[in-house]
Amino acid sequence: MAQNDYETVDVVLVGAGIMSATLAALLKELDPAIKLEVLEMMASGALESSNPWNNAGTGHAGLCELNYTPESADGSIDIKKAVHINTQFEESKQFWAYLVEKGRFGSPKSFINPVPHLSFVRGQKGISYLKKRFDALTPHHAFASMEYIEDRATMQQWMPLMMPGRDPNEPIAATRVLGGTDVNFGALTQNLLQHLGQQENAKVSCSQKVVGLERNGQGWRVTVKDQQNGNSRQLQAKFVFLGAGGAALPLLQLSGIPEGKGFGGFPVSGQWLRCDNPEVVKQHQAKVYSLAAVGSPPMSVPHLDTRVVDGNKSLLFGPYAGFTTKFLKRGSFLDLPLSIRFNNIAPMLAVARDNFDLTRYLVKEVLQSQDQRLESLRAFYPEAKASDWRLEIAGQRVQIIKKDAKKGGVLQFGTELVAAADGSMAALLGASPGASVTVSIMLDLIRRCFAEQLKTEQWSTKLKEIFPALGPVLAQDAERYKEVQARSHAILEITH
Repeated sequence: MAQNDYETVDVVLVGAGIMSATLAALLKELDPAIKLEVLEMMASGALESSNPWNNAGTGHAGLCELNYTPESADGSIDIKKAVHINTQFEESKQFWAYLVEKGRFGSPKSFINPVPHLSFVRGQKGISYLKKRFDALTPHHAFASMEYIEDRATMQQWMPLMMPGRDPNEPIAATRVLGGTDVNFGALTQNLLQHLGQQENAKVSCSQKVVGLERNGQGWRVTVKDQQNGNSRQLQAKFVFLGAGGAALPLLQLSGIPEGKGFGGFPVSGQWLRCDNPEVVKQHQAKVYSLAAVGSPPMSVPHLDTRVVDGNKSLLFGPYAGFTTKFLKRGSFLDLPLSIRFNNIAPMLAVARDNFDLTRYLVKEVLQSQDQRLESLRAFYPEAKASDWRLEIAGQRVQIIKKDAKKGGVLQFGTELVAAADGSMAALLGASPGASVTVSIMLDLIRRCFAEQLKTEQWSTKLKEIFPALGPVLAQDAERYKEVQARSHAILEITH
């Protein structure tokens, strides 16, 4: 290849999922002249974690997810994470509403639909926790509309599928927020990619695998291999974003940036029970979350969800965890062993040592029979029939392993943005609630990697136009929160 036989772009984004699509769309709004290319290894975008059947589609807003409000040793409930995630999701809704209002997206019903968010508990201990959670959350304006009940007649109205066949003497309680949503992140990603493809200096290229990342004085030389014809080409980019889901870690390692050293990945596969029987589906219009079993990891929180995909409703129950060494659903069993480096082996061994309970839990999940999965479902839906439910394999999640001064290494649930010191590269590692708070994560990336551009009047003015109020303001100012949310909901047609 000749010395100058390459194309120069401002930004290369690896992976055509919700993360890269959101960042690319944001950057093009802030600077329409920016030249970028999205590279996707698969035949189209949103085939991995962003695919609607590879995630629960919960617009995570802290309304029903009990693991976001842990109980402290003194019995108090910590609501900081719930408030933070709630206001982050409001940022996401503002960006989507901006694009819809500009006429870029068509109907918002293609990707977001109103679905109440409920929390459901059984037993006196669960009831005590849920009541304390309700009392802690409702003074905050983001959760003021939450309702709490122990009355079975009302529960029959809220979740009619879940009440028949239940022990009448069992203590149960629930909370509900009508303002929850179901999000088809696959459709949202495709809308973003289609929107990008219609703009100048924006290209979405599929069947393209990044095989080389070489730092130079101008940024990064990215070597790309065409998966269909085997041809290679090179791109010279000022900035590279690694938003390839589970494949982001190997790419981060390929880059060699010091900020990426010490990170490892712990892949966890997921499974759901899925029901498409319209007679069953019509009886449940909610996302109902409960408490994880004692000793189970946060990712195992059981929930029975209404899903709206391509206009059709289904129910999902799970998740049931599994283990594989693949980093992507369509990945290789060599992904995990090939990710082991001298700089991350100590944290990975420390995590293996300290997470025996998790290992035991995953082994138990892998060995479960369909009858055992149905038994878990019947704690939610006592009269569930085996013939109505089938197993659906969800997407791969690669949880973060990182260095820790005290323990040697820790397993981190959530997402982490790793950025080069010079701002020329960033990678997103981790999993849930990633998709719901993508916009907030990408705003953080822009602050860290495009700090100089943000100081310009063009970028700062456009940001204020897209986001009438950002998270910290939304968390503190009740009137502003209500005003901004009402506007987003009107544009996105989220009515209850």
